[in-house]
This record gives sequence, C-alpha cells and structure tokens, in this order.
Amino acid sequence: MAKNPLHYQLTEYDCGPTAMLDAISYLFQREEIPPEIIRNVMLYCLDCYNMEGAPGKSGTSHMAMMFLSNWLKQFSRVGQLPVTSEYIAENQVHLGKGGRLDDILTRGGAAVVRLWLDEWHYVMLSGIKDGMVYMFDPYFRDTPYEDYPQVQVVLHQPFAYNRIVPADMFNTTELSLYALGPVEEREAVLLGNQNTLLTAEKTIEYFI
Repeated sequence: MAKNPLHYQLTEYDCGPTAMLDAISYLFQREEIPPEIIRNVMLYCLDCYNMEGAPGKSGTSHMAMMFLSNWLKQFSRVGQLPVTSEYIAENQVHLGKGGRLDDILTRGGAAVVRLWLDEWHYVMLSGIKDGMVYMFDPYFRDTPYEDYPQVQVVLHQPFAYNRIVPADMFNTTELSLYALGPVEEREAVLLGNQNTLLTAEKTIEYFI
C-alpha cells in the first residue's frame, strides 16, 4: 500500500474540496480510498455563486462543509471507509490546550479549517507540537512570507504539510494571515482514521 502526495487547488476557488481530499489522502492509503469519496466531495462543494451569478466562484459554503462531514460519517457507518468526521463551529474552533482542534491533531487525526488568506480559505491541519501547527495550504506558494517570518514554508514534506505556523496566529479575531477570524465565522471538520486514531485504549502516552 502507498500514499499519494497532497494536492494543490487547480483554480482560485477549489480550496474547500482540495483540503477535504487532502485530509482523506493524509489519513488513508491510496488503495483504501473509494472513488465515491472523490465524486461526492466535488459534488457537494463549490456551491457558492459570486455577485455576477457565476457558480463556484465564491467557493464552498458552511452548509456544504457541514453536509459533507455528515455524509462522511454515514459513509463510515455503512462500512465503506473507517473515517471519523465531526463538524464544529464558532467558539469550538480555536487552538489551545484542551480544545477540539488540539485533541484531534494530537491523536493523529486531521482538521479542515476555514481561515483568512487575503479572503476566506480552507486548509488542512495535520499536527501540532510545542505550540506550532503543521498545515498543508492548498494554495501553492514556494517563497517565504516577508511580513510573517514566523511562518515556515516547507517544501520537503509533500505527504503531510507545507507550512509550520505558530498556534497563536490562528486564534486572533482579526483578518490577518492564517487567522480563524471572528468567532461567528469559524468552522472546522475534524477527521480521523478509526484504525490509527489514538484513544485511551490504544495508548496511555496521549494522556500523560
């Protein structure tokens, strides 16, 4: 079995479905992923119209992400893929000890979060350690952020992350780079592989 490198979005608008598919690719081997996952992620996302009425050109809505998370949960229940999925919003979405994002990342899961990158944008979080978040941003960039030297652009971890970002950058309510922004705008989908996600039964190290 093998895993694929994570993918970058193909247009200015498809960060939502790309981040969701990257989370699945990060959590599962290529041979484990049913093609129906790809079809339905693309079917449910890119549901927003811009001011000129062009479909997809305002990306993916909160409702689409919520629906997709629930669909993945049902997909798992019928035995198609051992994936866990939970949609969270508003004050549940923050980085910090005891938070839902820290919990899923510490236990080997992933999270797709909505944050700010010149406009609203989806990325995939794959880990957290010592106050630094490991993230795959599907919007391709291979140069450092001059105004944010604390953000590391990483090009040699194509299966897991391409940014290392201080956790406190996410928590601000201002619309700055990689900020989760105003609490009422926040959302995330927490994802895990049931066969590898750490629990109290599987390891004691998580609780020490």
